[in-house]
Amino acid sequence: MTTDAGERLVDRLAGQWRRAGADEVRVAADLSELADLVAEATGPVLVSGADLVAHTAVLKHLATSPVGPTVALVLTDPPAAGQATVREERGQVVAVDDPAGATGVFGGALRVGRADLPALAAAARAVAGPATGGMASAPEGPASALDRIVAGLVGCGTLVFAHRVRLLVAHRVGDPAELAAAQAAVAAVDEDRAELKLSVKERDDFFTTFFVSTWSPYVTKAAARIGLGPTAVTMISVAFAVAAAVLFGVGGRLALVAGGVLLYLGFVLDCVDGQLARYTRHFSAWGGWLDTMADRAKEYVVYAGLGYGATHAGFRYGWALAIAAMTLQTVRHMTDTWYGVLHDEAARRPRAATGDAGGIGGKLNAASTKVQADTGSVSYWLKRTVVFPIGERWALMAVAAALFGPLVALCAVLVWGVLAFAYTGALRTLRAWWMRVPVLTTVDTGLHRDDGPLVRALPVVRAPLVLAVAGALGAAGLLLWALLAVHAGGGLPGWAVTFALVVLLGGAQGARAAHDGPLDWLVPAALRAGEYLFAIAVGVAGRVSPWLIFGYVFVLTLHHYDLTARLEKRQAAPPLHAATLGWEGRSALLTIGSIAGIASIALATLGTYLLVVFVASVVLAWVVLPARARGGDRSPG
Repeated sequence: MTTDAGERLVDRLAGQWRRAGADEVRVAADLSELADLVAEATGPVLVSGADLVAHTAVLKHLATSPVGPTVALVLTDPPAAGQATVREERGQVVAVDDPAGATGVFGGALRVGRADLPALAAAARAVAGPATGGMASAPEGPASALDRIVAGLVGCGTLVFAHRVRLLVAHRVGDPAELAAAQAAVAAVDEDRAELKLSVKERDDFFTTFFVSTWSPYVTKAAARIGLGPTAVTMISVAFAVAAAVLFGVGGRLALVAGGVLLYLGFVLDCVDGQLARYTRHFSAWGGWLDTMADRAKEYVVYAGLGYGATHAGFRYGWALAIAAMTLQTVRHMTDTWYGVLHDEAARRPRAATGDAGGIGGKLNAASTKVQADTGSVSYWLKRTVVFPIGERWALMAVAAALFGPLVALCAVLVWGVLAFAYTGALRTLRAWWMRVPVLTTVDTGLHRDDGPLVRALPVVRAPLVLAVAGALGAAGLLLWALLAVHAGGGLPGWAVTFALVVLLGGAQGARAAHDGPLDWLVPAALRAGEYLFAIAVGVAGRVSPWLIFGYVFVLTLHHYDLTARLEKRQAAPPLHAATLGWEGRSALLTIGSIAGIASIALATLGTYLLVVFVASVVLAWVVLPARARGGDRSPG
């Protein structure tokens, strides 16, 4: 087919792919040649059929999509003859040509990551067997050829993510009339304005949607015009949060109000960095990792400012509230991360195999899906707000601190956080029990448990979750005992700390057991809770300054968020992970320090050591090793 300007559609597509950033555009004569081209490729490959009419921005978004290495274009158009329908769950294409559960139609284009190229070549050769057809990286020909290749990719287990077209235009055409209609639809949309709107997340939380995203795109466009990158905006956001924390610590009505305003503006910039990355299509693993780590660090620095401010205002336990808020939020985040991984894994499995079709789990899933589909309803916003997302947390801290002071702000965060944790924990446990999807078996279990060398010296007990929860409860009991003893003017005997360590180390006995239970996704969170509570108990029993206890736990959270950020961004383990000693090794060292009467020195020394290891690991992972890899790519031979 030819366009209104007399240009062949395949030639127009080739030009669009070049403008979208493709290094080289080739037109394959048939599927066998396509398979040969793919086999020779050394990087991601973009493939499209010759029947696609779309904005160049659609192709650029597909080429730069950060959701995963292999991504397929998915449209909401009704399927035409030869076009494959797809079923999408949690952003993944889980089935092709499944009419009963179809959520869209394959859009005739995909990006295939380097690791999946052999599967793409094999699928192309399989389809080329009985009949060859063209596509673009392919000439004109049967549109169904590329659809069958995508079906083959999904069928062989390749993880294919979905990229849906929103606000922009993309259609597959089969005749001149459809081509003319698609070209008119493309011309009717202001591409730049649509891209700016697309920089805002399609679904966000209540506060972000109505009090940030209504005006943050203007900041995003201004940042793009003056040349600010997402990383620079992230660092400015960090500076705003640190300044807010300082003002909360200083106290006084003017400082508290100014701190609340800065915290709000810092959150706006926290949204802008992601919007700027989507608007300019400047994505990187480093930027995603930094954004995740900065979000957590900023929030906990604000907790520190509130804790100091509450203590400075005369409340004895201000730092204790800050430590409690940080511990609670980190354990919550660990459950959030692993529940998300659990759901992603469940989406890739047949429903019958997950036990998700009936019972209380099925009913809860159905109810959740119904509420999520009712976008904008009261129940929809209640569901998104009750879980206490980051926007609501920052808004609550800013308003409560400005109006009532740091103590009220910390208490409000703790109360809402506990209620949200209880709500999400109960419902997720029920849903996970009925889904029965083992998720820790799909990753490096020891890495994400944060096990150290001591686990190899302990016997194996096949109940990892029970042992981890028992260890956390033992640490909580030790903390309660320490608080009561210190309040009464006494202290803890050395055997009590040792006994609690033995109970805590029970969790290490499950390290080498299979983590295939329906609730074993909770193990990492239980281990984090146990380690944090034990460290806090050691600090309380040793009468360590509360700010030092906060600092030590803060360093631990950086280490553990590094692990989850790498999991979410599909990055390798931290290069110096072995040097962090494992949760059981760190707890054993603190026990020795407690018995020796040098708990303060133990926490300060170990915390400083872990911080140095963390910084060195970051430099190695994001500076040194990538530089060496680039040098190796340039070397001859």
